[in-house]
Amino acid sequence: MWASLSLLFSAFIWALGSVLSKRWQSEDIDPFSATAWQMLAAGLANLIFAVAVGDFSRVVWTARGIAAVWYLVICGSLIGYTAYIWLLAHVPTSKVSTYAYVNPVVAVFLGWLVLHEPVDAYIVAGSVIVIASVALVTTAKVRAKTQSEEMVAAD
Repeated sequence: MWASLSLLFSAFIWALGSVLSKRWQSEDIDPFSATAWQMLAAGLANLIFAVAVGDFSRVVWTARGIAAVWYLVICGSLIGYTAYIWLLAHVPTSKVSTYAYVNPVVAVFLGWLVLHEPVDAYIVAGSVIVIASVALVTTAKVRAKTQSEEMVAAD
């Protein structure tokens, strides 16, 4: 139950942070600095939570595990989150949020490419549906906005 609640709370906080960071963003703060402060705050909060409720007796540090952590730090956090913050400043939040649907498809592809994980027809079909849906939603929003702007211009 706690795991489900914490997952829901995390999703809520992420959405709230996305909306608020778009609203509070200024030209004086570059995306890399914003990312650094947000990562520092989140890292400290997660560390406190992990120490309070975590069980570190089962942690095993292997070379592969450490490499995976560094990959996540560099690609998933530094590069990915900096790009996300930059996009929030330059693109509507509704379009930026579509990354959440594409991320699992990218993860499956990377799992196949790097770890040689199996990919069957169902996974390929699901991936195609997800990517097509995101493309459809993204272009539909643009098209709908364009039509409403034309109606306003006609009046």
